[in-house]
Amino acid sequence: MAFLSTMSIYEEVEVEDLDYDPATRTYTYPCPCGDKFSITLEELWDGEDIATCPSCTLRIEIIYDEDDLPDLPDSDDEGDDTGEEGAKKEDDGEKKGKDNAGQEEKKEDDDDDGELAKSAQKKLAI
Repeated sequence: MAFLSTMSIYEEVEVEDLDYDPATRTYTYPCPCGDKFSITLEELWDGEDIATCPSCTLRIEIIYDEDDLPDLPDSDDEGDDTGEEGAKKEDDGEKKGKDNAGQEEKKEDDDDDGELAKSAQKKLAI
């Protein structure tokens, strides 16, 4: 028989009452133990509404409307190649493309040289 564990909520808190750090996109709220409850903007957009305290077992429920949340930046998508790393990958891809184009040109030149050599040999043989 499975037991359902229900963890009680210490308090319901309006999102406006939490402190928001735009650099980390994290909401925090003071916990009675001296630490802070925290929840990320992404978690709220994903429908999660429970913030936990890392130092104790208390949890709070965040009351919010998605319309009141800041927008998530597009670059937060997992697997998205944006930012400096994405730009570097694009540059590397362009360089590889140029390298490949250079190799193709060289191969064509080599083929032309081979044809000229064969033609010259035929003329000498005649």
